[in-house]
Amino acid sequence: MLTLPFPLILASTSPRRKHLLEQIGMTFTVQPSNVDESLIPTSGAVPEEFVQRLALLKAQDVASKTPARSIVLGSDTIVVLDGEILGKPLDADDAINMLRRLSGNTHTVYTGIALVDSETYSSVTAVQRTDVTFRELSDDEIAGYVATGSPLDKAGSYGIQDDFGAVFVAHIVGCYYTIVGLPLELFYRTLRTFTQ
Repeated sequence: MLTLPFPLILASTSPRRKHLLEQIGMTFTVQPSNVDESLIPTSGAVPEEFVQRLALLKAQDVASKTPARSIVLGSDTIVVLDGEILGKPLDADDAINMLRRLSGNTHTVYTGIALVDSETYSSVTAVQRTDVTFRELSDDEIAGYVATGSPLDKAGSYGIQDDFGAVFVAHIVGCYYTIVGLPLELFYRTLRTFTQ
């Protein structure tokens, strides 16, 4: 396993990202960023650039408040359908509309990561994409899923990893962990290079 020269900080409250880091045996602390994602315009944004920029903003925000030298990990995930970025839903109605749009279609999930050295402010970003195809969903399935509240904190209004959203996905092309919110192989490879 990789030995880091400085402590690792996860700039996110996402339980999914926390679980994935624990899964690969990383030792880290959690310090959420205060970046307001809703203030960053998505209209006309290039998905690969957008997720990396947001991941970097999150990591830089936490790095600026870290007293001891650390490596800060920021991450962001978006869903893109027909060129439009779908972030987290505004409310239940928005989630229903998103899921209706995703039903029977293929969309792309992008997860961007950023690593920042809190002392030197040197940084690196990377991005991974995965194509996801939904089967046709009934209105009852969509309404029932949204009523659980689970989709309301997830990009594209669904989670593949731990809830009913998993049965919506017919197949994927790419990295499963990108959809969950942290592409582990990309993260590990980027971290290893960044800390050498």
